[in-house]
Amino acid sequence: MTAVTKSRRQVRLSRKLGIPLTPKAVKHFEKRPYPPGEHGRARRRTESDYAVRLREKQRLRAQYALREKQLLKVYEVARKHPGLTGEVMVEDLETRLDALVLRSGFARTILQARQAVTHRHILVDGKIVDRPSFRVKPGQTLQVKPKSQTTTPFQVAAAGAHRDVLPELPGYLDVSLEKLSATLTRAPKRAEVPVTCEVQMVVEFYAR
Repeated sequence: MTAVTKSRRQVRLSRKLGIPLTPKAVKHFEKRPYPPGEHGRARRRTESDYAVRLREKQRLRAQYALREKQLLKVYEVARKHPGLTGEVMVEDLETRLDALVLRSGFARTILQARQAVTHRHILVDGKIVDRPSFRVKPGQTLQVKPKSQTTTPFQVAAAGAHRDVLPELPGYLDVSLEKLSATLTRAPKRAEVPVTCEVQMVVEFYAR
């Protein structure tokens, strides 16, 4: 699949879910803030409870670019933990290595962040980690490896080019952008995580 095709798919998915998933999708979404297809402009019928919960689940999946099986596993683990299951889900997802690479400003989209990880550009505490699902623990530092820092994409990131399209840096990250280094200082809290989703509806979807 080409980059252009992926981009178009992300724009279409953004319109379907009602949230811009990439910086490029923001512009398209502002022009056409309605679902894709010939009936996209038509007034929506009253949605069923199932449809509303399904859309919230799909929103959460899309923002972390997860497969259904991956999100279901996160739910199964979260419901066994103390606290509100939906909040625990998001707080857990936010410690994924690819998510933190994105939040730190080392990439422009979650898919770019994932590629940076799988292509072995990212170190955690000085060791290469190529699993996007790797959970970073408080106190651990992620960094673009020195050899990769000299490449154009990461030079662009180090100059702060992505910060204008990303949400405000969350309080659980301490980032040195010029060094392409970031430390997870503490566990994320749901209220701080820049994810658009009614997490209780996701829980209700899986619990049905």
